[in-house]
Amino acid sequence: MRTPLKLVAIAIIGVVAFASPSLAALKVGAQAPDFSAPAYLAGKPFTFALADALEKGPVVVYFFPAAHTPGCNLEAALFSKAIDEFKAQHATVIGVTAGNIDQLAAFSNETEHCGGKFAVAADPGAKIARQYDAVLDKKPEWSNRTSYVIAPDGKIVHVHSDLNPNLHVRETLDAVKALAK
Repeated sequence: MRTPLKLVAIAIIGVVAFASPSLAALKVGAQAPDFSAPAYLAGKPFTFALADALEKGPVVVYFFPAAHTPGCNLEAALFSKAIDEFKAQHATVIGVTAGNIDQLAAFSNETEHCGGKFAVAADPGAKIARQYDAVLDKKPEWSNRTSYVIAPDGKIVHVHSDLNPNLHVRETLDAVKALAK
């Protein structure tokens, strides 16, 4: 009777291991890799440069798997609703994705997603996500749902990695506010 219980336990551990996002995210205190990427704000294209954004204050770089997918839609809407609180702290928010990059212009402008309030950047082939150890294990050509708060000196001060989008905004906003203290 114990053998079937062991097999069930092993099966559960295996399922959890394959379902969990990668936990290899960059650590607090690490230097954030610099990057530039094609981006959209309110449907308009531009080039986002992390170094330029850091000159203005802290930056929240949040990686998400793909535009126009349920969890990513929710996460973008939550960041959109909170954007004024980030701006009050002189923080820039940038979403970065390798998935559905052909849809980013629309995604950046749609009221139910970004609402034209913050930029989203394209990461073809998940090259930026690889630098940040934010690649989705099950689909390595897409980024994982991992959020970083980067201080103006380029150091990572907060990391939150969870495929559930619900806590990313609160976690990153709290970290940005803590920088101001």
